[in-house]
Amino acid sequence: MTDTHWLTWTALASLAAWLWLLLGQGRFWRTDVRLPRHAPPERWPAVAVVVPARDEADVLPLSLPSLLAQDYPGEVRVFLIDDGSSDGTAEVARELSERHGGPELTVASPGEPEEGWTGKLWAVRHGVALARERMDAEYLLLTDADIAHVPGSLRALVGAARGGGYDLVSQMARLRVATGWERLIVPAFVYFFSQLYPFRWVNRPGARTAAAAGGCVLLRTGAAVRSRIPESIRHAVIDDVSLARAVKRDGGRIWLGLATGVDSVRPYPRLAELWRMVARSAYAQLLHSPLLLAGTVLGLLLVYVAPPLAVLAGLLGGPLPALAAGGAAWALMTLSFLPMLRYYGLAPWDALLLPFTAVLYLLMTLDSARQHYRGRGAAWKGRTYA
Repeated sequence: MTDTHWLTWTALASLAAWLWLLLGQGRFWRTDVRLPRHAPPERWPAVAVVVPARDEADVLPLSLPSLLAQDYPGEVRVFLIDDGSSDGTAEVARELSERHGGPELTVASPGEPEEGWTGKLWAVRHGVALARERMDAEYLLLTDADIAHVPGSLRALVGAARGGGYDLVSQMARLRVATGWERLIVPAFVYFFSQLYPFRWVNRPGARTAAAAGGCVLLRTGAAVRSRIPESIRHAVIDDVSLARAVKRDGGRIWLGLATGVDSVRPYPRLAELWRMVARSAYAQLLHSPLLLAGTVLGLLLVYVAPPLAVLAGLLGGPLPALAAGGAAWALMTLSFLPMLRYYGLAPWDALLLPFTAVLYLLMTLDSARQHYRGRGAAWKGRTYA
């Protein structure tokens, strides 16, 4: 086969892949899967808010007051679990509670995690246990320390869970896009996630696809007990997806969508911070499988890199069929990314950079595998997991 034929067939394969993604992957590009609205319940159930926190003194002033200011008609208590912080996270939390008032805040520390537990899930375990000791909460709101909620967030979450009969309701928080690197990396992160876990498939009771966004998860306490959360997923690095799988596997109904009024306040000003965020769990997502890694690399090259290369080759005198197929594939790729850019308030022409961003994600995934085989596993805030 000549080089020109090879290029043409590669471009056609990429175009076929994009047609399949757009027609058969749960309309992943849509950004209109938002929290469903229902009539308010006659009685608002009690909610325990569990916030695992490790070295979060810088972001707590931007996030914790939003939990203390929730406009919720029922009983609410907040349990902030200090996971071995060295920056005064617990003291900052207590000061914020005294200053802002609001629901009762309990600050506690469970000590170092036992073997086989990740630090976050060890903290969640302690927070859930405290909540069950001190109140009869029908729901648990598991939210990260860097997540800020608008005043009606908890009311909307509980209303959706009660009205829709869901055991788990999760919103993917809107991440920060203030710097150039954030604008390049963050929308693609959510886009790739929804491509891997189409929200409509997640929300379909009979579908096998299950996922959640760990920054904002409202979990019915009965479902947590039935699925032994968090004990059953204590080793999970990608704990949100594991949590959703456990609940759905045991017959629970789950819902996942994009957030309105739930925002991450954690800054990622440089590429290095974003790189670590992705690389710490990318290879775990591939089950630490060299075969899945190879398939992912080839898939990213075919789907995201081949189209612009085919266009470039065609413009430089290559075969016209390759130019046409590559241009069509790149156009479909660009159009599919526009709704996510609109969701983040970014310019539409940024979609043309998606192939470059995909290469960065490919390199992050390879680096994640490299760190794994060096014995560093998933490293986060001074801890490394196998």
